[in-house]
Amino acid sequence: MKIAAAPAENQIDVSTHYIRDTIRDAIVDRRLAPGTKLSEADVGALFNVSRTLVRGALQALSYEGLVNVEKNRGAFVAYPSPEEARQIFATRRMIEPGILREAAKHIDPSHLQHLRQLLMEEGRLINERGQTARRAEIKASGDFHLMLASMTGNAVMQRFMDELVARSSLVIALYGQSAISSCGHQEHQDIVTAIERKDIEHACKLIVHHIDHIEADLDMRENRGSDLREAFRL
Repeated sequence: MKIAAAPAENQIDVSTHYIRDTIRDAIVDRRLAPGTKLSEADVGALFNVSRTLVRGALQALSYEGLVNVEKNRGAFVAYPSPEEARQIFATRRMIEPGILREAAKHIDPSHLQHLRQLLMEEGRLINERGQTARRAEIKASGDFHLMLASMTGNAVMQRFMDELVARSSLVIALYGQSAISSCGHQEHQDIVTAIERKDIEHACKLIVHHIDHIEADLDMRENRGSDLREAFRL
């Protein structure tokens, strides 16, 4: 049986989503620094697509707070102010203990196994050298928080945390100290140990302390822009 071709508008959606996700990954992985200009023409040339598709992707990223679209100037990777950075982490302190309490209602041995596997991968990456390993470590650190959100079974909460983690990565890219891990591996282990012991209130205190630690590592110094071709490895 033949499968009908997707309508043109669906094909556009797929292309736009791919461009959005690729740019998003480059931002979250810190391959694109805050303030980097995202020219529609340059991005379109890199992906070999029309500026219309690029514009849709950049607009979608602007809704997430990852890209700023400025009239008569174009699009730029968002450059969060120190106050925005504080608000992002203040929001995480309010939200993540609730996520943890909700996740605890659903966590089973398979969930704990997945968390431990993620921690093993995170630990392996910490011991590796090079920029690629560093970026993978940052992603694994964020994935820990996203995995906890996924265990709530609440799709809205998962999307919200996805945005918060992405914006946190942007803040860390701009203000983080390179000598310090973006997200404490040992603190993740302590949180999982508390969950395994069913001491959820202690786990909640640990996750707030953990977020405090991440924010304390920010030095509010500026970073430079990035090269688009290098960021997307095209």
